[in-house]
Amino acid sequence: MAQNEITHRLAPAGEPDWLTLGQAAKYLGVAQSTIRKWSDQGRVPAFYTPGGHRRYKRGDLDRFLERSGPSSAVSSGGPVVLIVDDDERLREYVRVNLEMEGYTVREAGGAEEGLRVLEESTPDLVLLDVMMPGVDGWEMLQRVQERHGVGAIPVIMFSGKVDESAEEAAKRGAQGFIGKPFNPQELIDQTKQLLPV
Repeated sequence: MAQNEITHRLAPAGEPDWLTLGQAAKYLGVAQSTIRKWSDQGRVPAFYTPGGHRRYKRGDLDRFLERSGPSSAVSSGGPVVLIVDDDERLREYVRVNLEMEGYTVREAGGAEEGLRVLEESTPDLVLLDVMMPGVDGWEMLQRVQERHGVGAIPVIMFSGKVDESAEEAAKRGAQGFIGKPFNPQELIDQTKQLLPV
């Protein structure tokens, strides 16, 4: 009975009882790959449509939140890493690898979006692409340092221009640098050194 009251309270009339993967991830405040992993581990029940798409029952998500506590759906993913890169496929690749290692990952498709995410909540580490349209990684690094202080939020820069950027990153106060294309294990290793899980 109490569960029905909670579900009713969290799901006002007119809102669907079944959620898509994207809606469920937003509801729990995690990345879609995180809720996929939780489903595969049996932590969050998922149902499959004839087309193979996952659907989540709102009541199951509410029970998961109750078991985990109000904030642990996000915090259980470990330290928070923000990836800022205009390449969506690269962001997804990096995110999946880091989430498998136990990190919580947020994404931004550009510097302006990354700065907005930073203002909403401060991550423990930023992975920042140098080459982006509009505001580039160097300018974003400078703005992060102006707002939060140099070194207050560790930053690992990455770029396709290995020869000039590694020195530049160190000079400008970044804590690490990786050339693209990079070995994901190298990125994970650098992330772990700066930010152990």
